[in-house]
Amino acid sequence: MTDEFLELLAREAALVEFERPVVAARTAGAPDLDDLERAKVLALRVRALLERRRRREEELSALYDTAGDLAGLRDVDAVLRAIVHRVRTLLGVDVSYLTLNDAERGDTYMRITDGSVAASFQQLRLPPGAGLGGLVALTGTPYATANYPTDPRFQHTTEIDEGVADEGLVAILGVPLRLGSAVIGVLFAANRAERPFAREEVALLSSLAAHAAVALDTARLLSETQTALAELSTANAVIQAHSESVERAADAHDRMTAVVLRGGGVDDVAADLVGVLDGALVVIDAQGRTVATAHTPGSAAGLPDPAGVEVGEAVAASRSEGRSVRRDGLVIAAVVAGADNLGALLFRPGRPLTGADQRILERAAQITALLLLFRRTVADAEAQVRGDLLDDLISRPVREPDAVRSRAARLGLDVDAPYVVVAAGDDSGEGLRQRAASWARTFAANRRGLAVMLQGRVALLLPGEDPAGTAKLVAAELTRTLGQAVTAGGAGPARGAEGVADAYREAGQCLDALIALGRAGSGGHVGDLGFVGLLLGDGRDVAGFVRRAAGPVIEYDERRGTALIRTLEAYFAAGGGLAKAAESLHVHVNTVTQRLDRVAQLLGDDWDQPSRVLDLQLALRLHRLR
Repeated sequence: MTDEFLELLAREAALVEFERPVVAARTAGAPDLDDLERAKVLALRVRALLERRRRREEELSALYDTAGDLAGLRDVDAVLRAIVHRVRTLLGVDVSYLTLNDAERGDTYMRITDGSVAASFQQLRLPPGAGLGGLVALTGTPYATANYPTDPRFQHTTEIDEGVADEGLVAILGVPLRLGSAVIGVLFAANRAERPFAREEVALLSSLAAHAAVALDTARLLSETQTALAELSTANAVIQAHSESVERAADAHDRMTAVVLRGGGVDDVAADLVGVLDGALVVIDAQGRTVATAHTPGSAAGLPDPAGVEVGEAVAASRSEGRSVRRDGLVIAAVVAGADNLGALLFRPGRPLTGADQRILERAAQITALLLLFRRTVADAEAQVRGDLLDDLISRPVREPDAVRSRAARLGLDVDAPYVVVAAGDDSGEGLRQRAASWARTFAANRRGLAVMLQGRVALLLPGEDPAGTAKLVAAELTRTLGQAVTAGGAGPARGAEGVADAYREAGQCLDALIALGRAGSGGHVGDLGFVGLLLGDGRDVAGFVRRAAGPVIEYDERRGTALIRTLEAYFAAGGGLAKAAESLHVHVNTVTQRLDRVAQLLGDDWDQPSRVLDLQLALRLHRLR
């Protein structure tokens, strides 16, 4: 049986398990119960000794960790929070906290808490001698109470008692934080239930309080040292600032001159600028679109958000004043060429800018203006070439496909890959303006496609296989850009240069049909136009039309053997009369109503609206013919 107690000790069993061998022996009527009881008592003593040693090891480890925190002290609050948390953990209390003396006000205030839930308690201030903490701070002597609310040794005040009551504290232990002979604060351990505090706990808390006092004193010394160093370096910084600004200006001038000479772009200017000035830069064009961004590695400055500032007003102010302006933490410089507004530089400095730094930014804006003008000229020339190719594909027969294929390849377009053609216009009769053409060229270039203006309409050839989705996107984007309703018809997908003209003709017919059907401002494909699309489309996709108009009903009948199609045909033949439809089907009127409810679930509640009835009737007839 003694071996059984050893096994319990080896696996650190709970106290209650040490009774089991005795109970088992007593139940079995064993004769050596007294020896077994003595063995149990000895085992429990060994267990208690091991527990005390484990606890002492934890305490020493905590003190060692605290000493390590002090050795690498960077944040005094973090060290104090760690000490207060270790108090709560090691002493097994509900709340631990630390107060400091306020020399100016002559009282003690709460600095750090752990486990506290009451705001009133966390904001307590203790007058000298008031409460347990005030007494410890005044006398420099540890005090402990198993039941603070009823303990007459302390000077109770309404504010302190209410804070303690709000927190629900009963037992409190406080020890002084000493620096030499001076008491600078108090470290506490508190419980929400009555309990005594052993001498070992007072000693442990006192050791942790000594570490906390060292942390506070070290932080004070570090602060004083840093202040002295800052004062010594201020003069040197002022002297160096002017020299550095001159060097930065010269460096920036050399960098940006080199960018222009080597044929660099706006991205290069942006990168060079943040290489000279610490911060983050966004370059926008005249429409507010981001052209380039750059960020100094390691800088704390975040990229400016053009939507988060009144860019228009700031650019106007920069243009009128002829210099950069400050707005919401940004420095903004207009990018202009004569009267032409080309955009702006939005710079968030990582450090305060000097006057010389702002002049560097303004010089970068001038260089950016030159590069944007050059880029605009090149883009216009390229767009003209791309537009000429699309114009030729639409307006002239393709007699030499290989030559056209080679011409398109030089522009980055594979005409043998799937593409869609979109025609966009409005219903004003005046045609779209030049702004629409500019947008279309940019839109197509970003997607490796072509764009051209033809008779007041925008024509686009874009890689892809979704004419309906592309047309809707074009209509939405052009409508937003121009501020007026723009309609777009899509055709395709198609392959080969020979198919472009036919696809554009079909896209134009779709555009006209959308406007005629009162759907101006939207985009679509002939497949979206119901029977109209069936008439316009070159493919005559009868099966697709039937599937789109009546597919769910047909599939339901085929899957379940119902008669929804016959019911719809009878309903339409009866001119929408339920009774006549029921009579022709030889069923009750309620049966017809139930079937039509099922149709509404399959096709939508608007299935019997005039805009859909014609498509549905035609689809049912085509299905019957098939």
